[in-house]
Amino acid sequence: MSAMLELNNVEVLYDDVILVLRGLSLRVEQGSIAALLGSNGAGKTTTLKAISGLLDLEDGAVTDGTIQFDGEEIQGAPADQIVRKGLFQVVEGRRVFEHLTVRENLIAGAYTRRDRSELPADIEAVFDYFPRLGERRKQHAGYLSGGEQQMLAMGRALMARPRMLLLDEPSLGLAPLLVRGIFDIIQRINEEQGTTILLVEQNARLALSIADFGYVMENGRVVLEGSAEELSGNEDVREFYLGLGEVGRRSYRDVKHYRRRKRWLS
Repeated sequence: MSAMLELNNVEVLYDDVILVLRGLSLRVEQGSIAALLGSNGAGKTTTLKAISGLLDLEDGAVTDGTIQFDGEEIQGAPADQIVRKGLFQVVEGRRVFEHLTVRENLIAGAYTRRDRSELPADIEAVFDYFPRLGERRKQHAGYLSGGEQQMLAMGRALMARPRMLLLDEPSLGLAPLLVRGIFDIIQRINEEQGTTILLVEQNARLALSIADFGYVMENGRVVLEGSAEELSGNEDVREFYLGLGEVGRRSYRDVKHYRRRKRWLS
């Protein structure tokens, strides 16, 4: 399979001072789901923003390396141009337009499209994925629950007809039952539409359950990669990301010991 997305030795600097990504390299195959795992502060969200062109909003910039989407270098390109190429990010925290209705939010997601006559059919397709949104199509987005707003954010992304989706913490703040439903829909979108997906997620167990491949980040670089099956069986990943270590309780001393040994860097 060919790569839909490829990052080679990418460095990102904030405010011309703070180095966040330190030679990051990863590859996402066309039509696959890749999970990007790591603790808070590892650089996962910065990675997505570097890809989608949103670094400018936070005085960040790609200072070295290349980002290729479908064989074309896109580092430094404006976000709207990247969306038009078929790559769309669903940012952390939903960020819906609270004073617009559900339907109006979905229409806003299609702002780069010229085929306006096809929008009603695509809106109904979104409601097929998210029936609850169909029930609330005339309701203002600010009155939706957190789970419904996450559905709307994803539905709005689908209205752009993306070839690739970047999903940043889709389970954040949601009840477990809703989380499982959201991940089922992510898998459906991948399988039914062939949409390539790069998924940043704290719930490593759930992310790896739907992913084909995974990367573990620490301190701005990838420290471990492999198939989802390989990462799920890795001792360090199981202990520190899946919570399946032999010891049920982990002390801060244990975590410091883990950080010292860094077995996957050897």
